[in-house]
Amino acid sequence: MSHEVEDETTVNESFSITVPAAVRREAGVEAGDKLRWSVDEDGTLSVELIKQQYGAFSQLDPVDIGESTDAADDHDLVAGDY
Repeated sequence: MSHEVEDETTVNESFSITVPAAVRREAGVEAGDKLRWSVDEDGTLSVELIKQQYGAFSQLDPVDIGESTDAADDHDLVAGDY
């Protein structure tokens, strides 16, 4: 982050919050990202931004294992359950 941004928001009756626009912009929060909340023993609340991963496997090359596979049929198989 280039500089410190501080803002506040109100927790509504369903315990939802809105991340203030200035905070979203400065932190780079985008739709699909997650916020990881934690509270330490002193009661200090912390929030960590977990960025959504896109194309994580796009650089992988297929591997020929010598037999045909069908992900739709094979996805529930557990090793040894054939």
